[in-house]
Amino acid sequence: MHTDPIRGHKRGTAPVPLSVLDLAPVGSGLTVAQALATTTAVAKRTEELGYHRFWVAEHHSMPGIASSAPAVILAHLAAHTERIRLGSGGVMLPNHAPLVIAEQFGTLEALAPGRVDLGLGRAPGTDRATTLALRLTPERLGADDFPEQLAELTAFLDGSFPENHPYHRIHAVPGPVQRRVDGGVGEHSRPPVWLLGSSDYSARLAASLGLPFAFAHHFSADNTVPALDLYRRTFRASSVLDKPYAMIAATAVAADTEKDAARAAASLGLSMLKLRTGRAGLVPSAQEAEDFPYTPAERDFVAQWMSNAVTGTGAQVREGLDALVERTGADELMVTSTVHGHEPRLRSYELIAEAYGL
Repeated sequence: MHTDPIRGHKRGTAPVPLSVLDLAPVGSGLTVAQALATTTAVAKRTEELGYHRFWVAEHHSMPGIASSAPAVILAHLAAHTERIRLGSGGVMLPNHAPLVIAEQFGTLEALAPGRVDLGLGRAPGTDRATTLALRLTPERLGADDFPEQLAELTAFLDGSFPENHPYHRIHAVPGPVQRRVDGGVGEHSRPPVWLLGSSDYSARLAASLGLPFAFAHHFSADNTVPALDLYRRTFRASSVLDKPYAMIAATAVAADTEKDAARAAASLGLSMLKLRTGRAGLVPSAQEAEDFPYTPAERDFVAQWMSNAVTGTGAQVREGLDALVERTGADELMVTSTVHGHEPRLRSYELIAEAYGL
C-alpha cells in the first residue's frame, strides 16, 4: 500500500506544502517552561494558519534547546492540536533501543491517529560524552549499525519478525494491529517512517528502502542538491512510496520590515557562533547579538552561516523560498524560525503563511 505524504493537504498558492521544524529554543532571560509553552503556542498557531506538519528535533546537553524528549513533547502537542501532522525531525535512533521508539510512536499514533510521523536520524545530536551517557557502552558510539537498527524498528512497528527470529514473540504495544472485542483484526496503522540527513548516507539508504527523505538544508546547504539528486537517481519503489518524495528544512525569518527580520535573525547567527566555538548557551536576544564584540573572523563566520537563511518581509521570504524550491526540486518545504522570544517566532510564521495564502 503506497503512502501519500500530503493526502488531504491544501496549500494555497505555495508551490509545495509548507511545514515547520521547531527546536523549543530557550531564549536568554527565559525559562524552559516558557520555551515549551511557546512551542505549544506555535504548534497551535501554525495549525490555524494551514501549515502541513509540525516536527520537533532531538538534541541533548544544549541549554538553549529544550527538545531533548521529542515523544513527550509530541504527546503534549497532540493534546493541544487537532489536524496538523506531528513528528520527529528527528529521533536519533542510535541513542535508543528500537523497541522503545516503536512503543513510544505506537502510543503517539494511538493518541493522534493518522497524524504522526517518525523521522529518524543516525547522528547523536550531541557531544561524545553525552552520547556515551545515552548509549551506556563505548561499543555503541558508532552509527555503522544504523541500517540494522532501522530494520529492527520497522519490524517492531509492523509486527513482521520472521518466526525464527528471537524477537518474534515480542509485541510493541500499542502496535500496528488493533484487535477488536469480537476477535477480528482492526485497521493496520502505524506512523510513516522518514529518514533524515545532511549528507549522502541517509539519501542513499532512503532511496534503497523507498522511504521519504528529509534533508537538513538549514545547516548543510552545500550538500542539498547533490544529496537530493542521489536520492532521486537511486530511488527504488516500495510498499511505502512509488516515487521519491524529498523535503528540505530551511531557516526562514520574516518580520514586518527587512530591518526587523535581520535584527531577529542575528540572534540565531550568534547562537550558532557560540555553539561552534564551544560556548553553547541560551539563545541570545536580538539586543545581545547587536552588542556582541565580534572579531572579524567571527563576523565572517556569522555572515557565511546566515547566507543560507532566508530573511526579510513576508514577500521577500516567499521569493527566497520559492527560489530554493525551484533550485532543489523539493517536494515539501519545512521552515524553521529559531529566533529569540515568543512574538517574533509567531509573527514570522504568520507572515510566511500570509505571503503564501495558506
